[in-house]
Amino acid sequence: MTLASSLAARLGSIPMAAFQPGLQIWLASSLLADGLAVAVQTILACSFAEKDYQKATAAATRTLQMTFLLGFGLSLAVALGLFFGAPIFSKNATVVQLIKISMPFVAATQPINSLAFVFDGVNYGASDFAYSGYSLVLVSLVSIPIEIFLFRSKQFIGIWIALSIYMILRMLVGIWRMGTGTGPWYYLRKEPWCYMRGHLLP
Repeated sequence: MTLASSLAARLGSIPMAAFQPGLQIWLASSLLADGLAVAVQTILACSFAEKDYQKATAAATRTLQMTFLLGFGLSLAVALGLFFGAPIFSKNATVVQLIKISMPFVAATQPINSLAFVFDGVNYGASDFAYSGYSLVLVSLVSIPIEIFLFRSKQFIGIWIALSIYMILRMLVGIWRMGTGTGPWYYLRKEPWCYMRGHLLP
């Protein structure tokens, strides 16, 4: 994200002026999911300490369902807010136009961002700190060259495409850990339906 800001600044003052409102809204709205991340982190920490794996699975599953719905709600709110509210940030027509160009990326990635942040809480609650650290480093190592390449080929839009790819990768490493039943989720490989039955649907 620091690199994205740096690349936007290299495009000049107008692209940078348009990039920052989008970035701040992108982060602020997505971080609303942190409330769910903190809640599930606490519940999972207690559940794993008590070896109550059914409760752990139920808490993680339900929280991820709620996060997905939250992400879609945020996506709609951000899309409407940026489309109609872009002139609030600047009187410069070019800046406003660039903000509207970034709007589809800011809005469409809200469910992805929300899931990525909540998966952090899921990993922390399961005491899977090493995986969280190593996976984030790996995602960054993959994302940085992509970001530089897309910036050189597509300029302003390339930065937003790269940030979207970065968050998709962050979400996928979270899904992979729980989905494959590795690390603290090893028990899901033994009797997955025993732990998940009754918690996938309301």
